[in-house]
Amino acid sequence: MRDFRAAKKRIEVTVGESVRIVRELQEMSQNQLAQASGIPQTTISAIENDRVRLGVERAKVLARALTCHPGALVFPGWEMPREQAG
Repeated sequence: MRDFRAAKKRIEVTVGESVRIVRELQEMSQNQLAQASGIPQTTISAIENDRVRLGVERAKVLARALTCHPGALVFPGWEMPREQAG
């Protein structure tokens, strides 16, 4: 394990991109997500394009519809600081 090096971060992902990625991984269209979440398709599009902030309440609703943790949507690039990592 002494030769272990952490992988370098290659890209930055925005909150909107994380919503789109999770949605597409679940093979859902924006319209399907709109139906499942009750959030209008136009708002989902605006979130995915970073024109509208996701916000905590929308994150909870979308996470429920996407069956993921809201943190996966809100904090796509979050890493635990090295001194706290176990």
